[in-house]
Amino acid sequence: MSYSAASFLQGPCHQNLFNACHSAIIVIEQLCTSGGTFLTWVVFVAFVLVLLWIDLAIFHKKTHSVSIREALVWALVWFGLAMAFNVFVWYECGAKIGLEFFTGYLIEKSLSVDNLFVILLIFTAFSIPAKLQHRVLFWGIVGALVMRGLLILIGAALIAQFDWIFYLFGAFLVYTGAKMFFTSDEKFDPHDSFAVRLLKRFVRVSKKSHNEAFFVKEKGKVAVTILFVALVVVEFTDVIFAFDSIPAIFAITSNPFIVFTSNVFAILGLRSLYFVIAKAHDLFRHLKTGLAIILVFIGAKLLLKDFFHLNIFISLGVVLAVLVTSIAYSIVEQKMMKKVKTKKGPKKRR
Repeated sequence: MSYSAASFLQGPCHQNLFNACHSAIIVIEQLCTSGGTFLTWVVFVAFVLVLLWIDLAIFHKKTHSVSIREALVWALVWFGLAMAFNVFVWYECGAKIGLEFFTGYLIEKSLSVDNLFVILLIFTAFSIPAKLQHRVLFWGIVGALVMRGLLILIGAALIAQFDWIFYLFGAFLVYTGAKMFFTSDEKFDPHDSFAVRLLKRFVRVSKKSHNEAFFVKEKGKVAVTILFVALVVVEFTDVIFAFDSIPAIFAITSNPFIVFTSNVFAILGLRSLYFVIAKAHDLFRHLKTGLAIILVFIGAKLLLKDFFHLNIFISLGVVLAVLVTSIAYSIVEQKMMKKVKTKKGPKKRR
């Protein structure tokens, strides 16, 4: 550092900023080995809240239908932020922690795509207009961040207390992967879900459309709107999916801060990714099969951890290979189906 630059940073106006940056780096270094201090978590959560506020209050202040171009731009923005954080963690904590973050991010992002297909079913079932879907997704993600944080803390506490919990996680992941392989989301009926039945037992549900309102007054009594019902179902399904993704990431790293941050960055980009998936869902036709294979692989890795150890490079390679293969096969199949339809042509009238 040059003398002038050093003097600038150490001057009375910038000393606090210099000290804050230095303290932030020390805090990041602490999280590399111990999962971070309470201050680490507070600073990161505050940073995420600022990002969410900027997104809602500035860029999405007005209710509107999100175009695929806008969705792609925002998906790239959130991905760029995640990779910037990944580079910072890699630089401060080393390659191993950096790869653990990236692998955790990739697993969470991939599993969340399957969740997006269910959300698409929910919005279709409740006839949620395209211009209001972003509002449900925004508050759904805020709730998801809170629930993920709680589940990760509980998971970390269980792992610290009971070593056998890894075998439970492993068995659950193998079971979930097998179930995912043989079942279809099309059987899911949002109107008949446990969350909707429970909600209707305690509150009134308005049958009228109330635009972007979650709560209204009808005949002097508070009632929830269909938009709020959709939000509750989205939150409920996210909790169900979290029981798959969180144990899967704990199989990669036991550092709760890395598990949490990789989860957060993966979730933050889900709203934008949803609008892309909604337009091009045929390109991910076989992704669910790939995700099922990944869950079984990670579950088996946990169950057999006492017999052999797979380093992070192999785990990342398997996850990437399965994802690329399943998406590539979906794209090739889609193109082949289009060619067959083109060759057959329109049916001739007799």
